Amino acid sequence: MSVIAEFSVRSDDFALNRALTAAPHMVVEIERVVATMEDRVMPYFWVTGGDHDEFETAFAADETVQTVAHIDSVEDARLYRAEWTENVESIVYAYVELGSTILQAVGRSTHWELRMRFDDRDSLTTFQSYCADNGISYELNRIKEQEQPMASAQYDLTPKQRETLLTALEEGYYEVPQNVTMRELADQMDVSQQALSKRFHSAHRNLITSTLTISHPDDE
Repeated sequence: MSVIAEFSVRSDDFALNRALTAAPHMVVEIERVVATMEDRVMPYFWVTGGDHDEFETAFAADETVQTVAHIDSVEDARLYRAEWTENVESIVYAYVELGSTILQAVGRSTHWELRMRFDDRDSLTTFQSYCADNGISYELNRIKEQEQPMASAQYDLTPKQRETLLTALEEGYYEVPQNVTMRELADQMDVSQQALSKRFHSAHRNLITSTLTISHPDDE
């Protein structure tokens, strides 16, 4: 069974440490990672939160990336593509050799928060051994077996929470004006309005924290 693991890694043990230190208000969020035929790993990532010119000056001298390209700009955010070089060997190894998947990665001035999926616990153990053998420090915050479809597991939703959100969407609960009230939705789902309200609260919290942050929401 595949597992999802969440790590905290110091910036100086991962990527873009020089750029993030020079522009401490910036936040880097990896959108996706592509492995090429030459086993090069090229991340696409968004940068927000501060002085882009200051960040780009440090970015150009950062030894953890090369072949940097500015792809797009949306409001105060910029999208880049780059090629990882040194200081990211553990992630390159995990991505290319173990077939793991980076689900989310958010970098700040002091640390990165990573959420990764491994095929099984043996793959995770191999990854941890590789980090230990190569002096790569990290803090393992959470391990969770993937017991439900990726659409739910990736966003930390229980099956009931996912069903509730999808039903509410399909019935027009989120429309303006609403096509159905919470009481009507509760009756349709054969639960009390209080229970439905609690389920909404937990589902929204888990969905927001899993998409905008890397955290550890409580299971329902």
